[in-house]
Amino acid sequence: MAALGEATYNDEQFNTVSEGQATILFPKNNEVFYNPVQQFNRDMSIAAIRTWRDVVAEERWAKTLKKEGKTIDEAKAAGETVPVFKPKILEALAASGLRSVRYAKEIPDLDHILCNDLDPEAVESIKRNVAFNNLSEELVRPNLGDAKIVMYQHLMPKDHYHVVDLDPYGSASPFLDAGVQSVSDGGLMCITCTDMQVLAGANFTETCFTKYGGMPLRGEFTHEMALRLLLGAVHTAAAKNKRYVEPLVSCSIDFYIRVFVRVHVSPIEVKKTASKLSLVYLCQGCKSFVLQPMGKVTVTTSENGKETTKYGLSTHHAGANCAECGSNFHIGGPAWNAPLHSKPFVKRMLAHARANAANYGTSKRMEGMLTVIGEEVDAPLYYTLRALTTAVHCNSISLIDMGSALANAGYQFSVSHANPIAVKTNAPQHVVWDVIRAHVKRGPAKEPAEGSIAAKILAKEITTAVDFKFHKASNPPSRKIKLVRFQENPEKNWGPKARAGKKRKANADAPAQPKRGKKAPKTEPAAEQDIAEDALPEDAAMAEDDQ
Repeated sequence: MAALGEATYNDEQFNTVSEGQATILFPKNNEVFYNPVQQFNRDMSIAAIRTWRDVVAEERWAKTLKKEGKTIDEAKAAGETVPVFKPKILEALAASGLRSVRYAKEIPDLDHILCNDLDPEAVESIKRNVAFNNLSEELVRPNLGDAKIVMYQHLMPKDHYHVVDLDPYGSASPFLDAGVQSVSDGGLMCITCTDMQVLAGANFTETCFTKYGGMPLRGEFTHEMALRLLLGAVHTAAAKNKRYVEPLVSCSIDFYIRVFVRVHVSPIEVKKTASKLSLVYLCQGCKSFVLQPMGKVTVTTSENGKETTKYGLSTHHAGANCAECGSNFHIGGPAWNAPLHSKPFVKRMLAHARANAANYGTSKRMEGMLTVIGEEVDAPLYYTLRALTTAVHCNSISLIDMGSALANAGYQFSVSHANPIAVKTNAPQHVVWDVIRAHVKRGPAKEPAEGSIAAKILAKEITTAVDFKFHKASNPPSRKIKLVRFQENPEKNWGPKARAGKKRKANADAPAQPKRGKKAPKTEPAAEQDIAEDALPEDAAMAEDDQ
């Protein structure tokens, strides 16, 4: 008999899997099995929630101390400590309950967790796992219900949840409106989307637009574009309810994306919505890109120091054709054009991950990803070395040389956590190409064909003082220490799994499969993102898809 907590279960009926401090039961006769690749998702979520909880506790304390005429530093010097803040968490699509059980056991001082799922068998699994982990149903509350209806039942401020976690099979877009309204002012939303065929490709453009309100682009920056489309959709959903979002950490991970955003109530900030969204013009020749904001914000200061803010229409500046090679544009978006991350939050979350490395099974990868994210330049999208050099048919250029040239010219440079050969910079487009033009002049290169894209780019005069002398900004700390900076295949045939017990044709809602070096086997066991629920009846499965 399996017996972790007070509850016991027949070993012949259930297998057990341990992750973090949780041990989960799941039936042996079910096709569903545990997907260890998703442990990183859950580890990052716990670290993000704990970091956010500490930030909010300090913010609340600072407000209280301000009324008393004191600061946090003065209070700490007097021996006072931050009051305990007990957040309420809603996991809207819980499946087996693994995530909620881990939250309950690894995040101290929680008020309670509402662990919801649409499927009755999944709710029974949640109850079984709560009992097996010796947790009370007062702390982890199993709930049977449609995710959207449950969230809409918590619209009143007194009923809001401090954290709303959305981790569906496929797209989170159907749940965004309810989610942004059920979270408290300053609360945290944790959102996963696995439909990368929609967000990061060009085969389901109409599906992407209907789900996220923006068009995808098949460019080198496709995974960051996916993040920006999702953030644009979340921000637009929030703005309809006089709210705005503050991205804390936005991650492109394996076969999905995961964002952590704070939702604030502020009608004034909502007026900036259009200026935080841009159309993206992608050149079909050299793959350059131009962002066209949907709106603009103008701040003027009078002689007496009074600031006036005006909101208006943006002026078109992308041009009819690419300024570098003259090719036509494809237009994507609108997508989020503001920062993907809060650097102070990332720094604090990284410190937490390092201090609690023993508690996270994927701590090395957490440290690596958060370090790279902390180094990223706050500029939308990125080029890649491959695309830049391919456009002019020249030898490759190293990241060190590219970064040094940009830094020596006075601009910022970094790679991206989404692509190890990315060139992320705040330099104007012509400066980036000036560096490539100068690189071509350094060594032997074939004469480009007359009228070709390469010829048009190289014919332009170099107007930037390009210096390839080594600059320290080209070799950030993450490159100097041994970190798991980018994804490595964790196991054979890893990736998203099909819905339990169902065989479906490839479609726009299916999670994208990662590329593999070898041909995948003809059949694979099915699994959910966490330890998925038992196979749903056909009508229940479709109902969950349409929630």
